Amino acid sequence: LIGEQGTVRWLPPATGEESGFRNKAKMVVTGTADEPVLGILGPHGVGVDLRDCALHSPGVLAALPVLAEFVTLARLEPYDVARRAGELKYLLVTESPDGELMVRFVLRSTEALARIRKHLAWLLAALPSARVVSLNLQPEPKAVLEGPREILLTEATTLPMRVNDVVLHLRPQSFFQTNTVVAAALYRQVRAWVDELAPGSLWDLYCGVGGFALHCAAPGRAVLGIETSGEAVASARISAAERGLHDVRFEAADATAAALASTAAPEVVVV
Repeated sequence: LIGEQGTVRWLPPATGEESGFRNKAKMVVTGTADEPVLGILGPHGVGVDLRDCALHSPGVLAALPVLAEFVTLARLEPYDVARRAGELKYLLVTESPDGELMVRFVLRSTEALARIRKHLAWLLAALPSARVVSLNLQPEPKAVLEGPREILLTEATTLPMRVNDVVLHLRPQSFFQTNTVVAAALYRQVRAWVDELAPGSLWDLYCGVGGFALHCAAPGRAVLGIETSGEAVASARISAAERGLHDVRFEAADATAAALASTAAPEVVVV
């Protein structure tokens, strides 16, 4: 914390548990459809199974064996980097504070789409916590986690992330902090600082799904969140609309360019 005279005061860090805290799993899928390996690529391109990784939240850990079974059921052939063959590249799983899940299959093409749809009812029955299921297409043979096209397979399109007294909506291609407990602590601290200053206007630059902007909203306070991801901005707008926040708006733009181009400055900026 920097004081008016430029003095720096170090505050205690926000901390959480050392295990079971990570709300998201990004699993590389290797092996075969009959015996899938979910984890990472080892030094020689061989898959290392991390289904029992202690960092993941309990809900994520419980979902991974079910998803491995689904890979076999739907005959999703894991992608082979060396041969550039196969379909399934990654499994991405996110758990909300309420225990609901977002499951994303990152595939090279739509070749397996019909089979995933065919067995989706089995997956939802075996994994009732799955709220959002989607297929992401990443056809490029390079180490890029996801592609631009997302095919939603469930009626629900967002995962509600209840943080403190705010519900943030997470769409498939939106970023969210992987440690919910620490994120909640950061949001509470910044809200306390902002409320102490009581500004009439605030910018949240690089706002993601709007966590800081929505926590700092107050009657009579004009809040603007700017984020380059259109998916994240769509998520933030849903959250603001649900809370009836008419003085909070979000724009999809480059935050630096938008700030520099503005003819007026807010009283507080969150970066």
